[in-house]
Amino acid sequence: MISSLRGRVLAAAGSSVVIEVGGVGFQVNTTPALALASREGDELSVHTSLIVREDALTLFGFATRSELDVFELLIGVTGVGPKSALGVLSALSPEQVAAAVQADDDAVFRKVSGIGPKTAKLITVSLAGKLVAASTPPATGAAVATGGVAESVLAALTGLGWTERVAAEALEETMAGATESEAASVPTVLRLTLSRLGPAQQAGRVR
Repeated sequence: MISSLRGRVLAAAGSSVVIEVGGVGFQVNTTPALALASREGDELSVHTSLIVREDALTLFGFATRSELDVFELLIGVTGVGPKSALGVLSALSPEQVAAAVQADDDAVFRKVSGIGPKTAKLITVSLAGKLVAASTPPATGAAVATGGVAESVLAALTGLGWTERVAAEALEETMAGATESEAASVPTVLRLTLSRLGPAQQAGRVR
């Protein structure tokens, strides 16, 4: 079992990255947000799940352990394959998945490509009691969504090498200037924050 990888990024595009470890390039399927944040030549660390099939060995990788945990729970649900589970985590943070399951809200899962009404309902039923939504004061739907987005983006940035302080400061500035629709999208917030970090990229990195 390959549970994690750390190495130099050889390529990154769409929803996959190629990470060189010990002279071997591993192709890892991941969220578009993480692929977007990865840069050729940079070091990247991911938590991975190896899916074994008769005709293929496929790696799926995530910036945080919580994303991996949710992924592995999702693929245990009847009708949810690895690609559909990845689709869920491309659209929702682990905190948003937990909140939807706790609220028995299958509508958010029906919006994910490849997941129909029956499978969406199975997700909420099968994962009930297995995920704990973050304990926070009551908030609007927008606040809950953007809170989960910020946590996912911060985890991705620290996983890419920025210190938490530098990443958090840039993320806070991004969220302050973002529209409501921008602030609800992990890929958009990540792209905007990376643009903000760009000029100070070398200084903010951990060597």
